[in-house]
Order: sequence, then C-alpha cells, then structure tokens
Amino acid sequence: MKKKDTCDIVGILINIRSLYNVGSIFRTSDACGIKKLYLIGFTPTPEHPKLYKTALGAEEKIEWEKAHTVFRILKQLKKDGYKIVALETGEKSLDLYSYKAKGKIAIIVGNEIKGISKTILQSCDAVLKIPMNGIKESLNVEVAFALGVYQLKYGHGKKMV
Repeated sequence: MKKKDTCDIVGILINIRSLYNVGSIFRTSDACGIKKLYLIGFTPTPEHPKLYKTALGAEEKIEWEKAHTVFRILKQLKKDGYKIVALETGEKSLDLYSYKAKGKIAIIVGNEIKGISKTILQSCDAVLKIPMNGIKESLNVEVAFALGVYQLKYGHGKKMV
C-alpha cells in the first residue's frame, strides 16, 4: 500500500562533491516522485559517466537544472509558492519529525564537509535536523536527503523510523 503524498518536492543540491552521492540522489528522487533537481555550484551533472553507477537510469527520468548560485532559484521557487527547507544540523534546527510538510517544498542539502552556508540558511523557511543517537552528528548527504524526502512526503508529521 502506497502512502498518500502530502506535498510536491524539488531538490536543491549545493556543492555536492561525490558523483556517487549525486547519482544516488537522482535514484531516490525517481523513487519518491521528485519533480526536479537543481544542481548548484560544483555539483556534478548527469553528463559525467561515473554518475551512472549509482543513478542506474534515474538521471534520464528526473528533470534537472544546473546553476552556479542558488539565490535566483530560491527567489523563483518562493515566487512559485514553495517553502524552502534545509537539512542541516544546528542548535536552532527543528526536528525533522515534528515538521508538518504541506504543499510545495524545496529541500536543500549541502556540501559533504561544509554543509549549507549561513547566508543560504537565512533564506530558508525552515532548517531541519535528523535526530542522531550516535557519536556522529551527521549522515551521508544522500542518506540524509532520502530520509528527509521520505519523511516530508509521506510522514504526515509522524516519525516514520
């Protein structure tokens, strides 16, 4: 039984280094019905042959757009009625599982080492964190993207995992 979607989601990938992470995000996006991915900065694009290893054809089905900076895209998405949500750890971040997503959502994930800049975070409607129980304070960016998308799209404000 498929859970009912509560929102439409687009993804924004900012300066993701790993081709394999980007390929996996394309695959997750296909599985979740993501409308579009925005590949920002030095995030690799599907033209790179190594991206195929993890995307497994999903890169051909997901619409994507390459941009050097994110602010024009954020402005347009807000104009189009999207809520901008970042996945980032921080003291002021809200628990992912308490956020009730409705309507149009743009989910941002950032660089594997540096995360998302403070300037970009200030442009967001919400900054969400995935609760951690271990010694590490973060997950692999693709894993975080997958958890975030599934929770926002199908979680209905309830903890799924």
